Amino acid sequence: MPSVRRTVLAVAIAGSITAGSAGAAQAATGPRTESFAAAFATSLVAPELDTPGANDPTCKPTAARPRPVVLVHGTWENRYDNWASLGPRLKSAGYCVFALNYGDDARSPASYLPSLKGTGDIRDSAAELASYVTQVRGWTGAAQVDIVGHSQGGLLARQYLRFNGGANPADPAQNVVKRLVTLGATHHGTTLSGIATFAQTFGLLGASEPLLGTAATQQIRGSSFLQTLNAGGDTVPGVDYTVIATRYDQVTTPYRSTFLTAGPGATVRNVTIQDGCPIDLSDHLSMSYGPRTAGLVRNGLEPEAQRTAPCLPKAPVL
Repeated sequence: MPSVRRTVLAVAIAGSITAGSAGAAQAATGPRTESFAAAFATSLVAPELDTPGANDPTCKPTAARPRPVVLVHGTWENRYDNWASLGPRLKSAGYCVFALNYGDDARSPASYLPSLKGTGDIRDSAAELASYVTQVRGWTGAAQVDIVGHSQGGLLARQYLRFNGGANPADPAQNVVKRLVTLGATHHGTTLSGIATFAQTFGLLGASEPLLGTAATQQIRGSSFLQTLNAGGDTVPGVDYTVIATRYDQVTTPYRSTFLTAGPGATVRNVTIQDGCPIDLSDHLSMSYGPRTAGLVRNGLEPEAQRTAPCLPKAPVL
């Protein structure tokens, strides 16, 4: 729960924070916005805000939308500033939507800003995700879930699939996760537009971990974490993957490093936002706020009912 002071400040900034539904998170719900910058500013003073349209434990899946959707935020983000647009879009489309905060690390300087989450060891965060998915299945009665993950959130979902019970290689029909949609995920590591390469060259990675947080250094190309995760291939049997990239990604670099290769029993669709829509300039931070991205996510969740994703202008955050 955010403090009363933080909640009052958030109301002053956003003007429309409402009480969240009783049950899942017991937190105030932030306003819907189409601006990452606005959501980020709001969450600075109310770091535990709930995602609009999400975390209703009374929501029951329907025949048309049989699986709840779990939204997993990225590094230094949170469930509100990452999903303040996509969460309500999916809810309006009839999905039961859930979103968690994870990865708090008291050792990281980011802990001084409680809104900057997703900094802890990804292996520990995968255990948090596993526990949360169990809760979601209990609330909804669903045997399976779909996951949408941004940046680290996509990588974290793959860690959960491989090592924390999200998939059952011996019997893929028993997988907990049916479909995984990732946005700018650091599946094969990142050079952080060359910053990580510079740090590796000059032996600075050891010094950077306390500053960046464990999760950030685990996502640098060539890390031991990534070598372990990817040693068995990019996918697990029985899961349907949609990987969404943007050419203007300045965090997951090069942007094509997010793409996956399908292994046995899995399907992969690698999609670039700008293919067929050059006026969408979404970068790493704004991609989860674009109407085109939302359409591509819907297609990933419903590959059997492909729709034409809207092509509208979208500006980068940076």
